Amino acid sequence: MVMLKERQLAVSQWLLTAADDREVARSQWAHQSIALLCCGGVLSAMRIPARLVWAAARTDDLNEVDDFLHRFFSGGAVFMDLHAQLYYALVGGATRWPWRGRDFPEVARLGRDTFLGVPATHLTEPRGRSYWCVPMESPGALTYMDEVGDLCHRGRAALAEVGAL
Repeated sequence: MVMLKERQLAVSQWLLTAADDREVARSQWAHQSIALLCCGGVLSAMRIPARLVWAAARTDDLNEVDDFLHRFFSGGAVFMDLHAQLYYALVGGATRWPWRGRDFPEVARLGRDTFLGVPATHLTEPRGRSYWCVPMESPGALTYMDEVGDLCHRGRAALAEVGAL
């Protein structure tokens, strides 16, 4: 049986493969709780506005949203920037966003030449700057792009129901 601390360490080591400088990223996690990682290599990220995620979950209660995301995604990894009210679903580095920009103008794929502030793996509660809503269960366990698309479609439909689009 793998203990939580061991899993978090293994995931941290894998995430560090996306850092320009692993020692700098380790220091950032230790002192700032957020490290800048490069997108477009081993990982990319989908940036999704909180209002779209909250509409899909039909609540803005963060604990309920986190439960919803755990059930919605079949694995993967999602974190939230509480200050910017943005969710980030980590996806494969070469994964493409198959929808047109006008379908989801607020959703963006962060790929090559983009740096992303990623929270330390032990931050799993909604406080501070950012935290893991759906922690990565094992190294390289990323979110499926079709599930990200399903979440966005569900959120957009819910916003349309209330005339908030």
